[in-house]
Amino acid sequence: MKYPLSTKIGIVGGGQLGKMMILEAKKMGFFVAVIDHEVDCPCHSICDELIIADYKNPDAKDLAEFRRLAEMCDVVTYETEHIAIEGLRAIEETKPVYPTPDSLAIIQNKLSQKQELFKHGVAVPEFVEVKNVEDIAAAGDRFGYPLMLKATRHGYDGKGNYTVKSAQFVQEGYDALGADNMQMMAERYLDFDREISVIACRGINGEISIYPIGQNQHQDEVLRETVVPADISDGAVKAAIDVANRVMEIFRGVGIFCVEMFLCRDGSVMVNEIAPRPHNSGHYTIEGCITSQFEQHVRAITGLPLGGTDLIMPSVMRNILGDEGQEGVALVENADKVLEIPGAYLHMYGKTKTAPKRKMGHITALGKTVEEASDKAGRAHAALKIIGK
Repeated sequence: MKYPLSTKIGIVGGGQLGKMMILEAKKMGFFVAVIDHEVDCPCHSICDELIIADYKNPDAKDLAEFRRLAEMCDVVTYETEHIAIEGLRAIEETKPVYPTPDSLAIIQNKLSQKQELFKHGVAVPEFVEVKNVEDIAAAGDRFGYPLMLKATRHGYDGKGNYTVKSAQFVQEGYDALGADNMQMMAERYLDFDREISVIACRGINGEISIYPIGQNQHQDEVLRETVVPADISDGAVKAAIDVANRVMEIFRGVGIFCVEMFLCRDGSVMVNEIAPRPHNSGHYTIEGCITSQFEQHVRAITGLPLGGTDLIMPSVMRNILGDEGQEGVALVENADKVLEIPGAYLHMYGKTKTAPKRKMGHITALGKTVEEASDKAGRAHAALKIIGK
């Protein structure tokens, strides 16, 4: 199936990923409608239609708004996995949704995601469901400490994760996550070499394209930097690409998927998490690749041929996060200092308020070498300031 350029696209979620999808869709002339719970979401200034509704916990009125989105669009996608499946099912009654609600229903629960991957022979860290303090302690006895404790839903940017350092911290871990009646899982803590991610895309016809692998650096479990190409062996590159292809086939995904992986010290790879959407670690593709992940996603869900994924130049992406002690209406200072650096690109997401560790934007720098790109990204990042008023 191919959609004409007069196709109307719907996006569930109005955050920065949706905004970047719209920017690419508009280059090709698509109409885009968005559903979000905030009037001033990042998408509001550039979408053709904004529907206000709660997409996480919809009531009957909100579900009616999902159906209204379906009425005005030909195909629907989403920019976050934290969506009530019944909302997507309401759309799917009349219009296609990519990636499918069936895929999202598995992926948005970290436990069922890991179970599905394990069932299909994809390597993942050892894991077990836990429901109480006793289960966590038993997982510690089985896997050793430190132990990764995760909420199975709604976790992102370090939220919903807790590192249980020793048996003395089991109760604290439960209080941090389980006290709110969250479903939890425990994972063996890996002594990995580095974190990498593969941005993959699958078209409606089954065509798959893979982007150059990114090497990620996290702090407090929030992504701070992605370097491309990753400093890994050819064997590790092949292993990561093979796993990404396998993941796309398992979930029969349409559109961009990010497969976050651990590169183990023996050269093998294990899947950490999957995101069925464009991903923060793929932002480098906007300037760094022939086709950005956002353009590729639009191409995929509308049945257009997938674009080239070649790396134009080595790239480094740095997230712009809200600083500690800065909260309130966001003011950006020293953007000129960033833009005077050749090969440095500034992306601000249009969020009206800043808060500590909130993703406010990103900087991408290109260079003839990774070292040159990293130097530019570092200087640009150091210059920019986000002030909360």
